[in-house]
Amino acid sequence: MTDTLYVTDYNAGTVSVINGRTNTVTATITVGTEPEWIAVNPMTGTVYVGNEMSDTVSVISGRTNTVTATILVGSGPQGVAVNPVTGTVYVANTGSDSVSVISGRTNTVTATIAVGANPTGDAVNPITGTVYVANNIGNTMSVISGRTNTVIGTIGVGTNPAGVAVNPMTGTVYVANISDGTVSVISEWTGRVIATVTVGGNPVGIAVNPMTGTVYTDDNSGTTASVISR
Repeated sequence: MTDTLYVTDYNAGTVSVINGRTNTVTATITVGTEPEWIAVNPMTGTVYVGNEMSDTVSVISGRTNTVTATILVGSGPQGVAVNPVTGTVYVANTGSDSVSVISGRTNTVTATIAVGANPTGDAVNPITGTVYVANNIGNTMSVISGRTNTVIGTIGVGTNPAGVAVNPMTGTVYVANISDGTVSVISEWTGRVIATVTVGGNPVGIAVNPMTGTVYTDDNSGTTASVISR
């Protein structure tokens, strides 16, 4: 909606704001220690950053490019996902094997949900409100009901899953598995893996274009990206 990009700098403890029309950095925002994962609520323009070594989430106003709140969560927050319909934020805490649920209205933690070992990435389907969390140790995904804030299922995936993406148009979930170089494709309707796609080495990040169904994942062992056609 604003054509703005936000990039975390893990070592500097900052977020760079990039104008997508000019491809220039327009601001640099100081956040917590070792920020890694980031998410934006497109309805409000609010940005949420997980600071892994501060055990906090920085809340940034996309209008002023300033930190408006700092929220204490679990140990080692990494994955951050926002439901733009409800404004709820979900943070995967790698060190405490939990997910912190944050109200985007009050910037407070409203629930803490126990999941599998070393949760890394997460994603939410804004249509169903279901949250998917990749448990990096144990090779599983926890499925959370956004209505009750409880784990309603566990799905076995590939080795050391990390990034998660959801296509709400098709009800399909994609999980990047670092150690076996694959993406697990899951049907939301059956809760089962319906395909396993080989991609580049050590994939971590993953994203899906809901309009085209195309999936993109990084090759963390090289300089390429893999593209998966629907």
